[in-house]
Amino acid sequence: MHLCAEQDPSTLTTTRIASEVGLSQGALFKHFPNKNSLWESVAVWVSEQLTQRVFSVADQHDHADQALEAMFLAHIGFIARHPGIPRLMLGELQKPGNGAAKRIVRETLANYRQKVISLLNLGIDQQRITATIDTEAAAVLYLGAIQGLVVQGMIGGDIRSLEQAAPRIFRLFSASFQEIPDAPQT
Repeated sequence: MHLCAEQDPSTLTTTRIASEVGLSQGALFKHFPNKNSLWESVAVWVSEQLTQRVFSVADQHDHADQALEAMFLAHIGFIARHPGIPRLMLGELQKPGNGAAKRIVRETLANYRQKVISLLNLGIDQQRITATIDTEAAAVLYLGAIQGLVVQGMIGGDIRSLEQAAPRIFRLFSASFQEIPDAPQT
């Protein structure tokens, strides 16, 4: 992941990767039969770490709206500590075909989306989120806000600064699921 933060993952050679982890290229291939299996292993690690850390933070909250915020902030924090992850995930999604690493990234995003939808539905049941919200669209907006922050961090060259912007962005998002009072009649 460290190398992915410095360089486009598709341009990383197995020689450079092996050198970074203190192995010979031959020793690297004893662990991974080819470069695709190496990226698959990295994608599995990212998926497991991201979902475990982010979902476990959400599970610590009784109220869905608080869980969504905690998840959002934990996700941004995870990316700030591992700035190579966005390059890896975006790179895999752009590859043609349906390789193992790309499938893992897609499945991770789909599971994440379902977690957001389930929390939105729980928030509706708890009457902490307006019942009129379009949960599918809200989940897209939630993930889009994270992705937008990450892209802005990549453009600005400072992924670590995302943690300062994340609470403000979440407040804007959460305004979309608050009950909107009827406008006074004139």
